[in-house]
Amino acid sequence: MYIDSQKAQEQAVLNVAYSICAAARTAPKARGADHVDTAILIGEDKQKLVGEMQRLGEGVSFPFFARDADNVDKSDAVVLVGVRRETRGLDKACMLCGFSGCGECAAKGAICAFTGIDLGIALGSAVAVASDNRIDNRIMYTIGKAAESLGLLSECDIIMGIPLSASSKSPYFDRA
Repeated sequence: MYIDSQKAQEQAVLNVAYSICAAARTAPKARGADHVDTAILIGEDKQKLVGEMQRLGEGVSFPFFARDADNVDKSDAVVLVGVRRETRGLDKACMLCGFSGCGECAAKGAICAFTGIDLGIALGSAVAVASDNRIDNRIMYTIGKAAESLGLLSECDIIMGIPLSASSKSPYFDRA
């Protein structure tokens, strides 16, 4: 069997994408409560994401959506990492959210401080896997907003995206 470099690179990126999802799942979380979800986008689904990112950037003062859409278009795959807005039941032992406890935080529609912390740790674990495997990557808020707009990871309240590329030059740095 003969496998050319393009096919090998695409398969390597997909293999790493699966490992990234596992890394996000196994990342440490506050009180051991897992509120993280992941998904992988390739092919047509990735192109729908690109289109939505372009749409979100049109006619508004957010040209970085279009720039990031171009980066995603040049990517082999995208991993979505999202987290659900749920309190951790720490009440007075925490109060990092600024409220008197988890009940007030939830009642006010606020986000538990550990939601962002858990997402950050999951993202750090995810991009470490990509970097350890020499797959170019970058965490992008714009991907998350487009994914949210498309109804992806619908149970999640905050979503970030990690585009993945195995090319001779990273499309995510030194960009205009």
